[in-house]
Formats: sequence, structure tokens, C-alpha cells
Amino acid sequence: MERKRILTGDRPTGKLHLGHYLGSLQNRVRLQESYECFFIIADLHTLTTKPGKEHIAQIAEHAREMVLDYLSCGIDPQKAVIYLQSAVPEIYEMNLLFENMVSVPRLQRVPSLKEMARSADLNEMPFGLLGYPVLQAADILMPRAHLVPVGKDNEAHVELTREIARKFNYLYGEVFPVPEVLVGEVGSLVGTDGNAKMSKSLNNAIFLSDDEKTVKKKVFGMYTDPNRIRADIPGTVEGNPVFIYHDVFNHDKAEVEDLKLRYREGRVGDVEVKEKLVRALNETLIPIRERREQFSGISGLVDEVIYDGTMKMRRESRETIMLMRKAMGLSGTWNKISRKAETVKKKREKAEL
Repeated sequence: MERKRILTGDRPTGKLHLGHYLGSLQNRVRLQESYECFFIIADLHTLTTKPGKEHIAQIAEHAREMVLDYLSCGIDPQKAVIYLQSAVPEIYEMNLLFENMVSVPRLQRVPSLKEMARSADLNEMPFGLLGYPVLQAADILMPRAHLVPVGKDNEAHVELTREIARKFNYLYGEVFPVPEVLVGEVGSLVGTDGNAKMSKSLNNAIFLSDDEKTVKKKVFGMYTDPNRIRADIPGTVEGNPVFIYHDVFNHDKAEVEDLKLRYREGRVGDVEVKEKLVRALNETLIPIRERREQFSGISGLVDEVIYDGTMKMRRESRETIMLMRKAMGLSGTWNKISRKAETVKKKREKAEL
């Protein structure tokens, strides 16, 4: 039985953090065992908010760091295709073809675009950012994916992809599966500041590559209950970032419940709570760090992984575009013109002899 396909990925912005691990990476490691997985390094998407040459110059190194984190978390390039979006020429063609199937008002209804513009400090909406969901649809449909693992904030993007797939199939014939959304069970992870989800740009992230000393420093700098100025004052557990992390990463649930009870009763200090969180986080991160060190010591490994995956994706993409062109009749137009031109040229050459 042929395995179903999955498409997901990340923009290459550098090293990945615990939020990425919790929200997607550990799930991808599981999915690669049951599905044919395509993991995109979505560098074209970075241009929608950071088109400057200085940002483009950083993409290669960011991509290497990101893929190194993939491998360190257990993603296996023998089981998944890891590829660079901009190195697949067919993606540009598919994006153009899909742009003609979507209206501007429909794109303006995608709820996350305005927020993306605000986060990037953009006063006006660039055409590329408005078309971000169309390019995302091309990403998903290029490998003819059946499933798309996403967070809740991206469900609207995938719904547009489903609309495009249905419209194309209706107009030209069945080429694409209509992809289903696979929403992860785990939501986003709050940052160490407790104010927003973990993000590199907000400086509230614990990276998968952070050493033990750095992890301890970041944990001890985490916000807890602002009203608890002494250890003997009862504290609030709900919404407390330190306990949110304990619930997720501390596998000793009896210890977590004991800490919560004593914290509520004012019988434990922040130092003990944070020390035990540092231990729990390092239990998760130590094997990832060790694999990262191992893989980073193999010269050219990450580049080879990206290269091999991209070449595989190019083959898939050529097949998809061929199916699209055939269904639309675009191949027929060129074939008719080229055959006629070749016939005329041969007659002219024969007459000149």
C-alpha cells in the first residue's frame, strides 16, 4: 500500500528552540515512520518580510543550522526529503499558475497576514506577503501532499490550499489530492518572559543547542509569580511559565505535583523549582546536544543532506508540473507551435539546398 505524503517545514531563521521541538519536531520524528515526508526549507517565504540582500546572504548558514537541529532531533534523511525551496525552479511556475486562481479579496481574508505585516514593522502590505498563502499552497501541492501538520494559526492557509486544489481539479481534471490538516495536540510554548510564545526575535527562547550553563541562566531568569517576593508566600501555579515547562518537560509527574502543592502553600522557593526544571530540560536536551556535536563534526554532511533532498524534490516537481501542464493544455499549445515551426524550418532548409 502506497504511503500518504506529508509536507511541512520552516523558514530558515537560524537555530531552533524548545518551542519548535514541542510544536513540530518531535511530531515529525514520529510521522516519518508512517508517512512519506517532505520537509521544506522555506527560504522564499523569508523574502516576504526580509527581502534585503543582507538577509538573503544569511540564508545558507541559517539553513545549515536548522537542518543540523532536524538531524539532532532524530529526523532521518533516509526517511524524509529535506529540500531548499528556492532551488526548485518549478515552484515559481506553480505559484504563478495558482495566482490566477485566487482573488485579492479572498487573500485579504486570511487572518494572519496583517499580523505578519505588523510583526515585520511593515506599513504597507507587499504583494509577496499578500500572496504568501498562494506560495504556501504551491509548497503543499508540489509533492501532492495528503496531510499538512500545522499549528492552529496556520489552518486558514491550508484551507486556501484546499480551495485551490479543488478548483484546479474541477477546471482541468484530477491532479491533486485535497490535503487534510493535521493539527498538533500540543499548542505553542510560552517564552521565558511569560508574555508571548517562544521566539528568537523576542529573545525569550531556549535553543536546542544551548549548553547546560546557558539553560540554567535562562531558567533562573524566567518570570514566575510577580506577587511572590518570598518563599513563604503562597504562589500561583496556573499560567506560571516555570510550571508550564514542568508540565511539558518534567517526566516525574509526582515531583511536579509536589512542587505545585508546596508552591501554592508557600513551602518551596523559586530556586528549588527552577533547579528541578533545569534538570528536566537537560534530560531532554543532552541527547540532542550529543547528536548535534556528532553530526556537526562530519564535514559537509548537512550540505549533502540538503543537496540530495533538493534533487529528489526536483524530480518530483518536474512530474507534478508535467501533470499540471497536460491537464491545463499548456503543453499542447507549445507542442503545436513547436511542431509547426520545425516543419516550416525543415521545408525552408530543403528549398534552399
